[in-house]
Amino acid sequence: MLTSSMIKEAALAAGADLCGIGSMDRFDNTPDYFNPQFLFPEAKSVICLAFRIPRGVQRGIEEGTQFFQYPSMAYGGTNQMFGPAVLYELGRMIEDEGYEAFVYRNTGARSIVSDMDGKLGQTYSPEEKAFSMDSSGNGITGDRRTMPHTRPSREGNIPPDLFIHFRLCAVACGIGEIGWSKMLLTPEFGPMQRVVFLFTDAELEPDPLYNGPKLCRMCLKCARECPGGCISTDKTKSITVNVGGKECTWGEIDVWRCNTYYTAGGKAYNPFVPAQVFDDNADFLESTTEMTPENEIAAARAFEAYTPSWVGYAMAKCGGCIRACVSVLERPGGCMEGRFKEPLRTGKPWKLDR
Repeated sequence: MLTSSMIKEAALAAGADLCGIGSMDRFDNTPDYFNPQFLFPEAKSVICLAFRIPRGVQRGIEEGTQFFQYPSMAYGGTNQMFGPAVLYELGRMIEDEGYEAFVYRNTGARSIVSDMDGKLGQTYSPEEKAFSMDSSGNGITGDRRTMPHTRPSREGNIPPDLFIHFRLCAVACGIGEIGWSKMLLTPEFGPMQRVVFLFTDAELEPDPLYNGPKLCRMCLKCARECPGGCISTDKTKSITVNVGGKECTWGEIDVWRCNTYYTAGGKAYNPFVPAQVFDDNADFLESTTEMTPENEIAAARAFEAYTPSWVGYAMAKCGGCIRACVSVLERPGGCMEGRFKEPLRTGKPWKLDR
């Protein structure tokens, strides 16, 4: 008989750092377009595997001297190689026991709703609007955040491809909670992990939803250190959703502005781009006004010549929310206290004077 303890033992032996198990009824109130119950209607259990992000890949950004290890190792390495390999091993073990294993890696897949803002329609990323649409020639087949022309394959289905909400699914598996920055926080690693999932018709004993000490300290340091002002510093401006009876709350986030600042970083946080480029685009880059589609395209075009990407992921110029969160959670009383012999941050964070 396949048990939860067998699953966890196999997952950790294969290389996962954390393994949590949830029951599928925790998604009963999930909007259809994000509901994993449509993936595999007979599934009874969902398994979350978490992989720690080595704190050291943030070291180069913290020092301002080496930036591409974070996207290549933390994102590319886990999403494209390590995570899928462990999923494959665990899936084989489950199917050898006679149960089905629906493996779900972190793909960046597209669905009828945008993975950025959850909106229906034809949604493009700035760089896709600026470049892919030009190269496609017809404005239809270029890469995009949504699949607006997809249709249900049968009556009662949702249109493919269904894209789950990774962080909330992790909450449903009991491994942590959502912080003010909308990052998944776990008691073991704070904001420093990536997750993958497996859905199975094996009925496993679920873990309780996380109910330990609050992990997010609601200090808003993530918001204050965001170079683009993308996260609200007003605690009354928040979003709350219910996952299996657990309330998850985070601050309002300008996701498209975050997209621009993650790749562009801002004048004081991007040593790769001449200051003049920021000055020429200061009307939207150096303000806190909401990014418009036109501004997003202009930013993508302005920075394209200066900001290469590795392993399909943009080079992280800011990382402000994650490093700010780690710097707080490593202090006395934080869940990362005593994890390392020395803290990530030993002085004030750097900022270009220009």
